[in-house]
Amino acid sequence: MLRPVVIVTESLPDGPLSWLAERAEVVIGAPGEPVFESAIERADALIVRTYTIVDGGLLDRAPRLRVVGRAGVGLDNIDQGACHARSIAILNTPDANTSAVAEYVFSLIFHRFRPLQPSITEPCLLPAWEQRRDAAQAPRELNDLTLGIIGFGRIGSRVGRIAAAIGMTVLYHDLLTIAPPTGCQQVPLDRVLAQADVLSLHIDGRPANRHFISIDQLDQLKSGGTIINTSRGLVIDESALAGWLKIHTDATALLDVHEHEPISADHPLLHLQNARLYPHVAAATRAAKERMGWVVRDVWHHITDSA
Repeated sequence: MLRPVVIVTESLPDGPLSWLAERAEVVIGAPGEPVFESAIERADALIVRTYTIVDGGLLDRAPRLRVVGRAGVGLDNIDQGACHARSIAILNTPDANTSAVAEYVFSLIFHRFRPLQPSITEPCLLPAWEQRRDAAQAPRELNDLTLGIIGFGRIGSRVGRIAAAIGMTVLYHDLLTIAPPTGCQQVPLDRVLAQADVLSLHIDGRPANRHFISIDQLDQLKSGGTIINTSRGLVIDESALAGWLKIHTDATALLDVHEHEPISADHPLLHLQNARLYPHVAAATRAAKERMGWVVRDVWHHITDSA
């Protein structure tokens, strides 16, 4: 009996990949690579992560394809309409990285408001000791801050619950009416923008959300506010943000995702002192990657159940 052919276009953890290889013919390669091009016509399944674009053109070359698995949450790189028109199932791992991303948001918040000083590695006299202590003094505590959250799904709500437990005031906006967890309050968007000391974005990459945060929204923020984006790069107008940060030099942007990745030399935020750019690592924990990698199990079951 021929084993089904599964193409894996981006890296997966060893455990899920080995499990899949015991049950299927696994081809590892990205579109354009010879190994991919030689296998796409006979592929039963495709497993992708962030940077493989699954569109109608690719699907037209995959007549046997029955399922696309996304080892992650967002489906922005998959043309869902094109898949549905061809009766190709789409599977993902919607809760796999919730804890990892929420933790990362607070890594950024603590780094912004309570950065650690270098540890002491040698004896220190009293003047230097006092100098280090003075340098470590934070101007504000988190429980004096208001956290504004746009998008209150799995990750946004987890961030909200953590912030409330710390003692932050938590205001959130979502298109849906969502029962607020203890310590959180759902309010209109303009109130979130106006009152947030820290604004954390947790909205998806649907076309309607492109440049959701542009100059009109930025001008409603506090002058010294902090913007955190761990959702999708396209939800911020990066040129507008760059202009706003140049004017509001006491503001800070902490961005893990970007409209175009990797960062190019002409990125408008690249050389701004109050913009910190990170390489899309919010979900980069070993446990989260393992959970995302186990989309292979769902893909396998779909192949065998539909055989």
